[in-house]
Formats: sequence, C-alpha cells, structure tokens
Amino acid sequence: MARTGASSPITSGNRSRVLAIASGGGHWIQLQRLRPAFEGHDMFWVAADPELADGIETGRFFPVQDANRDTPFLMLKTILEVLRIVLRVRPDFVLTTGAAPGLFGIVFGKLLGARTIWIDSVANAEEVSMSGRLVRPFADVVLTQWSHLAGPQGRRFEGAVL
Repeated sequence: MARTGASSPITSGNRSRVLAIASGGGHWIQLQRLRPAFEGHDMFWVAADPELADGIETGRFFPVQDANRDTPFLMLKTILEVLRIVLRVRPDFVLTTGAAPGLFGIVFGKLLGARTIWIDSVANAEEVSMSGRLVRPFADVVLTQWSHLAGPQGRRFEGAVL
C-alpha cells in the first residue's frame, strides 16, 4: 500500500517502497532469505558491508558504516547515514533483521510514517538483542525467531527465517 502525498525522487508508480536494512553476516543472510516476500515492490537495501551490493539483483543498495555501542563516534556516522537514506527513499515499509543500522532505520522510518518490522536475529536464542528491546516503541511488529522469547512487550513468534 503506497503512501500518497509528496513523491520521493525515488518512486515507481503505486508500488510500495521497502527499505530493508541489516548489518553484515547472519543479519544479512536472514534478510536475504526474505526476498520472495518483496517481489513486486521497489526495494532499497542497506547494509554495513559495501561488498554485499554484488549480491543484489533488483533494487538499489546503500552502504552504511557499521557500529555498535563500543564505537560511539562510528555510531554517530551510522545514524547520520541511515537518516540520509530514509529521507531520500521515504519508504512505505522498513524491515530489518538488526542490528544498529536497522534500529535507526526503524526509528527514522516510523517518524516519517512508514510501517516498521523488526525481526530479531536467530542468533539471539537466550534473550532478545539490546537493539530488539530498544526498537519496541518504534516498531509496528517485533518478531523473535524463538518461541520461548515471544509474548513479553508484544514480541511475536511466527517461525524462524533460517
């Protein structure tokens, strides 16, 4: 369902603009396994590893700086890069499998009116990630890939991506 109103410089008819964000490694692999769900939509991919662009067959790729709580100056750069991308794309939907770049994509996307989905990484088997806890006020849907982590604070289990 495409948003009406001012158009973005990146549009294509009435198709939804989906911003899919992930850090590298397992986060990216899990996000890529969801590709079939995006058919027929305008895809914008964001990842912390520029080399991942080679695997993108459809859509546009944006690299961002990878960062975590131990690298506050890099985190600031990540925040600004993600904000720039969200403002440019004006997504209808933001989807992420984590981590920090996805958290900021959800926050900025939500503030611009996008529907937002957080899927916590399958690697978080014992507890939800810190980003997964922080994103809750901004995410329309928060999914865990482990049934025993569902329930508290609105987290749902709908199955595993991997």
